[in-house]
Amino acid sequence: MSDPLQLQNVGRVYRSAAGDLAVLKGADLTLSAGEIVALVAPSGTGKSTLLHLAGLLEQPDSGAVMIDGTDAGSLSDTARTRLRRDRIGFVYQFHHLLAEFSALENVVLPQMIAGTARKAARIRAARLLTDFGLAARLDHLPGKLSGGEQQRVAIARALANAPALILADEPTGNLDVGTADRVFGELLHIVRAQGVSCLIATHNADLARRMDRVVTLRDGVVVKA
Repeated sequence: MSDPLQLQNVGRVYRSAAGDLAVLKGADLTLSAGEIVALVAPSGTGKSTLLHLAGLLEQPDSGAVMIDGTDAGSLSDTARTRLRRDRIGFVYQFHHLLAEFSALENVVLPQMIAGTARKAARIRAARLLTDFGLAARLDHLPGKLSGGEQQRVAIARALANAPALILADEPTGNLDVGTADRVFGELLHIVRAQGVSCLIATHNADLARRMDRVVTLRDGVVVKA
């Protein structure tokens, strides 16, 4: 089985009239199947850039990004989009749910876009939301859900297409401490049960310690925290 994520000597430089800014300078990171890794680093060190590269939202200036053993740099734009859709799930600090659709529909839609039949998509969506304790909230619009409930829906949506890899950027950063702890605990429980690998950027040291290992960014490379 291939590792869900491998960053191999990845470099990323942002160019502007003010000059070049090298954010990543040969970063290496491998996530094994089912491994949950915390990325803890100060703002401005390249956390978001690394997540964007891992999620195929940007392309590196050098090095390779491997998803499930596939070199994403060798793919066409269409194939990269398909790989991102099918093998990667995203969770953000703000849930970005579609306000006009119910909790269930928000988790159904990405599956149907990927080609899953509506009935099967609804069954999986209901099961995921039930796992997050939302069985009684399936038909509620996001505006009728609490912040913690909205983020649970967002996590269920990220898991909808059974990805090999979840990338999360401060997934509980917009929640109060108690709610963040509960939502994060549910996230860990479910992704471990499903064998999904996760790279989670967080400033919360307590949450980071609950993961399998912690890494940071220093001088443009990934190192043990």
